[in-house]
Amino acid sequence: MDQEYNPREIEHVVQKYWEIKKTFQVSEKSKKKKFYCLPMMPYPSGNLHMGHIRNYTISDIISRFQRLLGKNVLQPIGWDAFGLPAEQAALTKNINPKKWTLNNIQNMRIQLKNLGFSYDWNREIMTCSSKYYRWEQWFFIQLYKKKLIYKKNTQVNWCPQDKTVLANEQVIQNSCWRCQTPIIFKKKSQWFLKITTYAEELLNNLKMLPQWPVDVINMQKKWIGKSIGLNIEFQIIQYKKKILIYTTKPNTILDVEFLVLSPDHSFLKILKKKNEYIKKFIKNYKKNYLNKEKFLQQQLYGINTQHYVIHPITKKKIPIWSGYYVKSDYATGAIMAVPLFNQIDLNFSIFNNIKIKKKNITKKNFFTKKNDDVIKKLINKKIAYKVKYYKLKDWSISRQRYWGAPIPAAYEKTGKIIMIPENQLPVLLPKNLTINKNKNVLKNYKKWKNVKIKNKIVQRETDTLDTFFESSWYYIRYTNPHFFNGMIDFQKAKYWLPIDVYIGGIEHAILHLMYFRFFHKLLRDFGLLKTDEPAKKLLCQGMVLEDAFYYFSPKKEKIWIQKKKIKILFNSRKKIISAMLKDGTNVHYAGKIKMSKSKKNGINPKKILKKYGSDTLRLFLMFAAPIESSLEWQENGLIGMHRFLKKIWNLVYIFKKNIIIQKKNIIPLIKLENIHFKLNNTIFQVTQDLKKKYSFNTAISHIIKFFNYFKKKIQKYNIKKKFIKKTIQIILLLLYPFTPHICFVLWKEINQKITQNIDQEKWPVPNLKYLLPKTTNIIIQINGKKRHIFNVNTHKKKYEIILKIIKKENIKKYFKNHDIIKIIYVPLKIINFVIK
Repeated sequence: MDQEYNPREIEHVVQKYWEIKKTFQVSEKSKKKKFYCLPMMPYPSGNLHMGHIRNYTISDIISRFQRLLGKNVLQPIGWDAFGLPAEQAALTKNINPKKWTLNNIQNMRIQLKNLGFSYDWNREIMTCSSKYYRWEQWFFIQLYKKKLIYKKNTQVNWCPQDKTVLANEQVIQNSCWRCQTPIIFKKKSQWFLKITTYAEELLNNLKMLPQWPVDVINMQKKWIGKSIGLNIEFQIIQYKKKILIYTTKPNTILDVEFLVLSPDHSFLKILKKKNEYIKKFIKNYKKNYLNKEKFLQQQLYGINTQHYVIHPITKKKIPIWSGYYVKSDYATGAIMAVPLFNQIDLNFSIFNNIKIKKKNITKKNFFTKKNDDVIKKLINKKIAYKVKYYKLKDWSISRQRYWGAPIPAAYEKTGKIIMIPENQLPVLLPKNLTINKNKNVLKNYKKWKNVKIKNKIVQRETDTLDTFFESSWYYIRYTNPHFFNGMIDFQKAKYWLPIDVYIGGIEHAILHLMYFRFFHKLLRDFGLLKTDEPAKKLLCQGMVLEDAFYYFSPKKEKIWIQKKKIKILFNSRKKIISAMLKDGTNVHYAGKIKMSKSKKNGINPKKILKKYGSDTLRLFLMFAAPIESSLEWQENGLIGMHRFLKKIWNLVYIFKKNIIIQKKNIIPLIKLENIHFKLNNTIFQVTQDLKKKYSFNTAISHIIKFFNYFKKKIQKYNIKKKFIKKTIQIILLLLYPFTPHICFVLWKEINQKITQNIDQEKWPVPNLKYLLPKTTNIIIQINGKKRHIFNVNTHKKKYEIILKIIKKENIKKYFKNHDIIKIIYVPLKIINFVIK
């Protein structure tokens, strides 16, 4: 054993051993209880970032811990390999997207192995492989047959930067989820998946997920947006038509001032034929609507149609308005405006100078018996009826890009849609295409586009599938990626699912996690799965933050710059007070923000691994903050963790050399007992932190605290070598999930006669004897009445405690001239002597 701790050298050796021995490859034949631990699949961008490493370290700690508990643990990895970055690389670097993707996968695979993650590499998948997407093409066809997939011409979200359609879930604050470009609206023919069919179940089944973060549950509830209310009919004056409005507050019907229709409402389409003013309003609406950001600024725009409806109760004339703020794709596209009770209705009234009746009314008399009677009357007359609506819209799944899974559909000359025959799957992408920024290359590649099916020349669909389609079912394919008789190996999926712990960022709460749950239910209803939900527990890790700096160019453009290129001035509290470039240019401090390439505040993991090793990095990422919180990057923290691992290495080294045995003072029994208490309580606390709380930072803190305490005792007292060895073994086992390489090596060093590696060991179990305090107070009762409180040794047996108390002088007096007929003992709490 070397005297100095050399992480680079030992980590490489251990990783090679794991690879050769296939240590973490699992089988469904095991008699152990299964445990499926899964980190969200990475996109192969070329290099891991600290956010990746934090996510995968959490997953690996859980997996290693569960193995030590005796579970059959599956922890797989794969690649979400289709997507726009590959196309952009093809444009800028003149490289084939597939080649770029495969090169990145190879690079990132090496990085993952260098970090020592315990994956079953035999189950690795790539979503860009035809062996994978062939099955989602097959499933697309099955969904189409069941009318769960359809194509329609509709208004869609369009990203002008990426030149593709986006699903509603991919629009974040009116911008593209990927490139943050403000979206516009377009009319396009698109493929949709009927997620709305599952809206009620997606909402109700959230109750089945008590181990998911409350924030994620609430975000999904809000996105599904279930609303229960009434549809009420209003008769249009001089027209044989009725306007159907939707309201969640039917009790306000007596206070309706006017109706507001969406500019897309069918009644306005009738009016525009005769009214140029309305026609112009609708035209401007559609023009403004193209830019969603601009449209939201103008949502209070409205117009009086100069037409009226009859109030179904009061029979008064109610004006009909049209306003931008009423959505055409939600409910009926028409509302009743009640400015007295609705702020946006009031704002609309003020903006458009609508005179409203002022009533001395409060919200207390909002729910009156009179109003309830009115609603019942409307329902009985079939003027109103109860309904429910959802904000959730069907999922737009087709994208106008090359690097994606081809949609297995084609078109006859008549425009009729046909599916590609299943015996012709997979539909492969054409090779060696030149990517064009401004064109859908598949649409313009006639050689690929025109294909013969059943003796007819038809045209293939040139859109590709949304990459979220691939990432919605990958976790199931991991259960048997080598199954080629179908999409899913039913028996193996039944064995492994549901996922026991799923780890990923909360930013996926709506996008991936909604589709993930939806797809699971689809596959279940096709008889391919048994369970209702894909994952029992969800852990959402926080972001990794680092200092970020920028300056403004002469054109007032914000230029981000690396920290190492800046002169920084700190105050006495080590807070940044100013920063500048070497030429004196003032630099602005953006604070500690999420690490990213664009902000140039990322930390290169390769440099950290070279300097400190994987174990140090893993330990720091888990110790620096609770896993659900953001983590501020501090290299001083790395140094501290590295120093701690060197101490452990040194302790084992001096133990082996018998240096620590040559001590002068024999340890007193009470001091030895203290060590036992602290050791067993550390085992208990770390177990609780890993098993129930997932509080990794406190678990590490307990280990460090005990190690430092134990080391001091070794330095001061002559303790038996056997006890020291046993204690070091426990420390290594507790640390193993966090720092597997150093623990693997030190375990071998301290147990040279044992052939079993630490990977196959069992998690330590605390001795209950030492989990109790040494003494405790017991209440002494005579015939149920409290007489005394005595302090007793918790490790004494029941009869020993009772005998000792009976002999106490201030208790003996109660027994004089009395017989003890019964003793009621509540362990370490109460002794009640029943006397006669």
